[in-house]
Amino acid sequence: MKFQSISFIFLILLILLRFYSSRPVYKNGNFVKITSKVYSEPIIYDTKQYLKIQGLKVYLPKYPEIVYGDKIEIRGQVIGDRLVNPELIEIQDSRFKIYDLRSKIIDFYKQSLPEPYSSLVSGIVIGSKNMPESFWEKLKQTGTAHVVVASGTNVTMTIGFLIGILTNFLKRRTAIWITLVGILGYVTISGFDAPIVRAGIMGSILLLGQSGGKVANTWRILIYSGILMLLIKPVWISDLGFILSFVATTSILIFQKRIDNYLKVIPNLLREGLSTSLAAQIGVAPIIFITFGQFNILSPIINALVLWTIPYIMVIGALGGIVGLIVPLVGRLMLFILFPLLWYFTKIISIF
Repeated sequence: MKFQSISFIFLILLILLRFYSSRPVYKNGNFVKITSKVYSEPIIYDTKQYLKIQGLKVYLPKYPEIVYGDKIEIRGQVIGDRLVNPELIEIQDSRFKIYDLRSKIIDFYKQSLPEPYSSLVSGIVIGSKNMPESFWEKLKQTGTAHVVVASGTNVTMTIGFLIGILTNFLKRRTAIWITLVGILGYVTISGFDAPIVRAGIMGSILLLGQSGGKVANTWRILIYSGILMLLIKPVWISDLGFILSFVATTSILIFQKRIDNYLKVIPNLLREGLSTSLAAQIGVAPIIFITFGQFNILSPIINALVLWTIPYIMVIGALGGIVGLIVPLVGRLMLFILFPLLWYFTKIISIF
């Protein structure tokens, strides 16, 4: 126990050392030139695109469009945490083939479904943020933007789907190793945002524990995942997505079961989404309010009304996208099945 405590303190000190020694230091008013790979898909608005590069917020014209996986070179003036008047000097296509698969699936959704349905499906399935600005604002105002950002829910469903299929044909240990490869592939396609990386690491540790016959300790896995992420990328310690992901997961672990017990009168279809959302909001609401100065008090109710649709949209949408690349007509027919759910989701968002 003493050794674990000393090891934990050592790792925390190592993370802090890595953070302060590796973070870029900008002086206000400096003109800088930055070369970096894009590890998180830019948010595409109607007339501009937003991304964060080496700790700086950057708004660029919508075209030429930057894609997750590109290597870019930009210059501009540092004002606070933003790069003002940025100029895109060069875009190098350094993407792996798996990145092209992501782009092809998103294009297929956009060819098969009208907006905002296509954006909703591509957001839920692989975390694409390329959507109409008005729809993105509605998602933020209703507290449902997290559903179009690949997260722990997506990884959990990916694990459940792969394990459920593979164990019918293979030994469980073999199925687990194939699923680990599937997790890595999904995280790569979805983008290396902090929430999806955290979920991928936790899911992988959990599966490795199962393959070794060990009982998982969720709290320990959460802590180890955070330490590993910060050792790899210390700048995440100040990333809002990283903070919200861990705070929300912690709140769910502490409060979800207790809240669920008080909501037994609510139908099962809505109860799980409501209890999970309420539990998460206990932790994240103060952070969101302090950061943005606003919080929708009806967010848990809105989430409860729409979260039950997410598993169906993700599974059918993923299958439709993959099949559509091989047999477009069959893929489109699968996506058309989602119309009632997509209409319902967008209607709820519009009402609130």
